[in-house]
Amino acid sequence: MAAQDDVHDLSSDQFHEQVHSFEFWFQSVEGYLSGLEYGHTEGLAEDPMEDADRERLVSVLCNYCVGETAALEGASGLIAIAPNRHAKIFLSTQVADEGRHLEVLLHRMRDLGVADPEAEIEKRACASMAVFKQRLLDLVASKDWEAAILAQNVILEALEFAVFRRHAQTADSVTREILNGIVKDERRHIGFGENELGRRLQNTPQLAARLRDVKSELDHLVLDALEETSSAIGIDFDEQQTLGRMYLESVLRLGLER
Repeated sequence: MAAQDDVHDLSSDQFHEQVHSFEFWFQSVEGYLSGLEYGHTEGLAEDPMEDADRERLVSVLCNYCVGETAALEGASGLIAIAPNRHAKIFLSTQVADEGRHLEVLLHRMRDLGVADPEAEIEKRACASMAVFKQRLLDLVASKDWEAAILAQNVILEALEFAVFRRHAQTADSVTREILNGIVKDERRHIGFGENELGRRLQNTPQLAARLRDVKSELDHLVLDALEETSSAIGIDFDEQQTLGRMYLESVLRLGLER
């Protein structure tokens, strides 16, 4: 199977055998990162951008950085409590992905004239993303494997996948290339979360009630972040609702609707 194929097209057994591996990861990232510099073509010219648009983009990138930091810290913490070696290996590839995502987003902010990205993130990121990050890390610290995987690899990754893919459609050339590269990783991360939880729910149906509670707790944080980000990148209310439904589809695939 080619590494660029959609992981959602794989059977559960195929996914578990192939996508958990470093070999698959090496092939994947080589396919779309080769020749790029900080996530985009070297020397790619900046599109003309009004000051107000630049400010909005910086604010959006601040929120993206909080999400990527949450996933980076979450994935690294989950390695220690992963139930098997396959999951540990996959999460180690995800840590590398999330670290790269964070690096290229911080670099993008510097390219946009931000002298101190960390200070801007602290000042501009929406409160709901910060709360979500803390809740995710609390789940990891409590060694709640299933709930943490739901929060990180299904809820957070599904939100980022939907928003990044939509943002790339109207973003400037440099940001577009960066987001399109990140989206390719998010698809694989979601596939891991759905596969892991799908198998566990099949073997332990009573787990669904607890995961529904986690989803209910986190939904409003995700949708608040979606609303704020959508406004900043010019997405109208109707399309925002569409993105919200895209996010919810990942949860629905697990049968966690009430």
